[in-house]
Amino acid sequence: MSSQSVETQNVPSPAEASSESTEKAGDARQQQIESRRWWTKLIVQPMLLLVCAAVAIAGLGLAQRLGWISAGGGHSSSTAAASAAAVDFICPMMCTPPQQEPGRCPVCAMELVPATSGGKNGDLRSIEIDPASRRVANIHTVAVKSAPVHRTIRAIGELAFDEGSLRTIAAWTDGRLERLYADYTGVVVNEGDHLALVYAPQLYSGQVGLLLAKKARRRNGSSGAQRDILLNDDLYSGARERLIELGMTEDQITQLERDNKANSRMHLCAPISGTVIEKHAVEGEYVKEGQAIYKLADLSSLWLMLELFPQDAAAVRYGQEVQAEIQSLPGQTVEGRIAFIDPQVDPETRTVGVRVVIPNRDGLLRVGDYAKASIRVPVVGANKRTAEIYDPRLAGKWISPRHPHIVSDTPGQCPVCEIDLVPARQLGFAEELQNADEVLVVPRNAVLMAGEHSVVYVETKPGRFEIRRVVLGPAIDDQIVALQGLAADEEVAISGNFLIDSQMQLAGNPSLIDPTRAAPPGEHLDGLSAEMIAEIEKLPPEDQATAKAQLFCPVADMKLGSMGKPVRVQVKDTVVFLCCDGCRERLLAEPESYLAKLAEPRRAESEDAQQMELPSMGEMELVPMLLGPEKDVEASADITEALGTLSVADREIVRTQQLCPVADMKLGSMGKPVKVDVNGRSVFICCEGCRERLLAEPQKYLAKLPKEVVR
Repeated sequence: MSSQSVETQNVPSPAEASSESTEKAGDARQQQIESRRWWTKLIVQPMLLLVCAAVAIAGLGLAQRLGWISAGGGHSSSTAAASAAAVDFICPMMCTPPQQEPGRCPVCAMELVPATSGGKNGDLRSIEIDPASRRVANIHTVAVKSAPVHRTIRAIGELAFDEGSLRTIAAWTDGRLERLYADYTGVVVNEGDHLALVYAPQLYSGQVGLLLAKKARRRNGSSGAQRDILLNDDLYSGARERLIELGMTEDQITQLERDNKANSRMHLCAPISGTVIEKHAVEGEYVKEGQAIYKLADLSSLWLMLELFPQDAAAVRYGQEVQAEIQSLPGQTVEGRIAFIDPQVDPETRTVGVRVVIPNRDGLLRVGDYAKASIRVPVVGANKRTAEIYDPRLAGKWISPRHPHIVSDTPGQCPVCEIDLVPARQLGFAEELQNADEVLVVPRNAVLMAGEHSVVYVETKPGRFEIRRVVLGPAIDDQIVALQGLAADEEVAISGNFLIDSQMQLAGNPSLIDPTRAAPPGEHLDGLSAEMIAEIEKLPPEDQATAKAQLFCPVADMKLGSMGKPVRVQVKDTVVFLCCDGCRERLLAEPESYLAKLAEPRRAESEDAQQMELPSMGEMELVPMLLGPEKDVEASADITEALGTLSVADREIVRTQQLCPVADMKLGSMGKPVKVDVNGRSVFICCEGCRERLLAEPQKYLAKLPKEVVR
């Protein structure tokens, strides 16, 4: 019984089993719900956070765009310092984009340099570089020099015969060469030496005729009729001329008359002293009348044949001295003079032939030898073609127009060509040593070249570098001549200029990549500085030409662009440009007066004589006070009237301050002075046009004020 009861207790009842299964099903459902909640938290909550963050960022951006908050308002000082310290590193040759870390360019292997933050300032033709960046970039400048410059033209030439000294020895009549005394090429002979012995039957008959005529003349000379005497004289003269035409010299004819014996053989004599350079016959050869036997050359002077480039040939002149070093005589220099400049350019070599006469009295020079020639010529400016050359050997002398080595102290004829000598000054030689023309020179490393364009970077004021296109002249050693585009004493960059150019590229300004965008050479010298031109170029293209032609503001007499972008005002049918908006009221109040000033010839043409040069960008002189006593009195009355409208306290400040710190003009000269609060100080300016510049750089202009005003 007991065992059965125990077994009965361990077996669950149907009700209990049903309840237990229900509980298990509920637990499973609960686990599923919790699992779904866990996945929901895992996915939905981050999504909600992302959406909230996006909404917050969009809200901040909208607030900044609407101006409700500033962009830097939420940054801490440490964050700002870190941002300021972040510097991009660039390749000087712009091979790669800016890098975040220093190193070397992977393309050209040049060391990366910090990108100058100050390079973003400046105008369309310049950038401004702060002193710290300038030291890092190792930027140095030198002044443009103005000095007389001579350059040396160098060329290689070959020695040749002087064509004027060549002589051909030919047969005077038909005959046979019985003897050649000069029997090889290169024989040196003197004038009158026997060269050959010629058998000539015609010569014999001519000699017989001369002897017969002489005999008849002598027989009838005293007792014959006058007619016979004249006839015999004519026969004698004719026979003598016949022998001369057959090649006999006066000495040979005299010897014939003395010996009174005809000879069928005649000696050919050397007409000049020289060297046999060609031999065309041999002994025993029969020759015809006019056939060449020898060619002689006088080697006491030679020609040096040079080939110069056209631009170099244009700089030399007839009679100019040439220094030459012969290849076979190293270390020795010989002198010659230019005898001929070819008027044509060789179409194949594109060079100009120049011939130099060189003396060879000692016979050391040889035809065919090479020589290095140098010609020293002065360098002239862009507006001059040539300059006078001072040669002490030609000063006050007379020179042959065909043979430059023929020089005389007195007028006369050239012994070679029998042409009248001319004064050396007619050929461009100065009679006295004069001051040579000065040209502008800069170091070669200051010039950046891109094809046919050359640019330099000019430091117009501390830290401001302006690109300038230049026209270059010849290079002399480590200097190069600047014909256009620069002025004396301007500062040009000689190192770091590639870095300056890279900053110009980053700023989108004209650079070496496209130098044609820079101002044409010489434009900055037409009365307006580069900064003024940059301001004028902010005008529409159709207004720029008018502003540059006008040059001056008719109200303030300041150059346009000196106070920023010129102001365009329409007065009746005339467009007038003003230096600033502060001049508008006075222009419209008295339009006829100022239009009449524009109609007058500009004073710009007489500025050089008056030496009244206006500085650029705010550093102006009080031009109205320089125009004469009448203008001075008128200006003083206007100033007194303008200052009378101020309060007593303000008038006291104006009397102490006196000048506008921006325009350097006397307060009151532009009407009622304008009062501006700068850092808690009252500062007066001449007109509203100066307000923007004063507030943009207050420390700069406060430093110009008297100490009493600054206090």
